[in-house]
Amino acid sequence: MKLNAIIVEDEENSRLILRNYLTKYCPNISIQGEASNIEEALILIRNNDLDVVFLDVEMPYGNAFDLLDKVGDIDFETIFVTAYNHYAIDALNAHASYYLMKPISIDELIKAVDYVTEIKTKEDALQDQVLVPKTNAVNGKITLPQQDGFEVIETSDIMYCKADDNYTELYLSNNKKKLVSKTLKYIEESLSEGNFARVHKSYLVNVNEIVKYVKGKGGSVILSNGKEIMVSASKKSDLLSYFK
Repeated sequence: MKLNAIIVEDEENSRLILRNYLTKYCPNISIQGEASNIEEALILIRNNDLDVVFLDVEMPYGNAFDLLDKVGDIDFETIFVTAYNHYAIDALNAHASYYLMKPISIDELIKAVDYVTEIKTKEDALQDQVLVPKTNAVNGKITLPQQDGFEVIETSDIMYCKADDNYTELYLSNNKKKLVSKTLKYIEESLSEGNFARVHKSYLVNVNEIVKYVKGKGGSVILSNGKEIMVSASKKSDLLSYFK
């Protein structure tokens, strides 16, 4: 997996060495920028979505721990890179992922990046388990993934769902629309415990919102908000089974 990173190091030659090593030996690291002091580092951290920060301890007008205190809520991994081993305990207390000694060993650098990659992979796997759309049979809710987390809505508030390539549009009873980065088939499976019928390859309908069925080869359904949706001939019997 790609990891967005910055290098925080006051010595230009040290930045150059680390950048070259990362570029050559750690291709999954994408360097978003470099900083030579705390203020430059703060700007980079606040303006980038970072996975890891390569951080020298001693810098002008402060040190790495001053920087981390200023950041506050840290959501990235930290790899300390320093010539001084007496900061190791402080680094551990600052929840450092790895502690690299200068001069940098290529093997140790690769090991550090592999370790952080493993951490982020596990985090993403856990997050994916939480953020996939899924229903709660007891409470009748569904979670919809978003960039900054997930939203929980009542399944009963969903009037119908419409396919949009690899996305799905969810139309709600309050006239709002939600776009989810999942296929309609995926949403259908997530709502399998509710009263939702696939009436067309592009539509999934909340059966409780149907107020009228219009006859035809497949026919069509009219929802409580007046929306009319065509029914595929192959889906007709499945739909009508809800009303027997």
